[in-house]
Amino acid sequence: MAAMAGNRALARLGGSSAAWASAGFILILLVAAIFGPLLYGSANPDTISMDVLAPPSSEAWLGTDELGRDVFQYIVYGTQVSLHVGFSAAFAATLVGVLVGALAGYLGGRVDMAIMRVTEIFQSMPNFVLAALIVALMGPGESRVIFVIAALSWPQTARLMRGEVMRVKQLEFVKAARCLGKSESRILFSEVVPNCLAPVIAIGTLTIAQAILLEASLSFFGLTNPDTISWGRILTSGQRFIFQAWWLSLFPGLAIFLTVLAFNILGDALRQAFDPKS
Repeated sequence: MAAMAGNRALARLGGSSAAWASAGFILILLVAAIFGPLLYGSANPDTISMDVLAPPSSEAWLGTDELGRDVFQYIVYGTQVSLHVGFSAAFAATLVGVLVGALAGYLGGRVDMAIMRVTEIFQSMPNFVLAALIVALMGPGESRVIFVIAALSWPQTARLMRGEVMRVKQLEFVKAARCLGKSESRILFSEVVPNCLAPVIAIGTLTIAQAILLEASLSFFGLTNPDTISWGRILTSGQRFIFQAWWLSLFPGLAIFLTVLAFNILGDALRQAFDPKS
């Protein structure tokens, strides 16, 4: 059943040129993150030079910053951080959301009510303010940023999973599995959950975009490790030279914008593909 729904969704997704263009752009980012640094060999992206605030040229495609560092090289290295934080935080948030939402939807009653109240508390608070406060208290570090973003992002997945589980558990194949003597835990994780994961994939893609944007915002305000190369860090240095060296703000900002836009378009296309009525 889940396989058939997935095939139909992929068939509907095939007609979306924007979704395929977004997927292609994301693939380019993945290639840049994995193989891009190999192009520079052992070159240190923090190496300074006398060619400071140089505009884009054949030597430095996206110009240099106030210390003579190559902006293009910085953006390539920053792709690793952004994608690592985005995918890691989204995976952790999705995993927690699936487990919590599945239990809430399947057990119902007081368990469901308690979990939903917790998700409402999380969703009522401004994510960036709370993330900034927690990171400031815990200290900078990529793993801490991933933990904070994941901790703030799981409620939306949990609520979606809960609704899907409540719908699927009423279907005939679940009743048939119960008549065959399968335990409730086995029915939940082998029958119900696999048939609820399709829309979760879509919301997970949107979570990646939110995580990348939140990490860039934290980096911009200096709340992440200053030794880590990230797009937000480039923007921080670029704001001081926005009228003198426009490329310092334009290109990293464009990288953040296009990346978040690509994940949002792909996630929205997946959502519509798995749920045509939307």
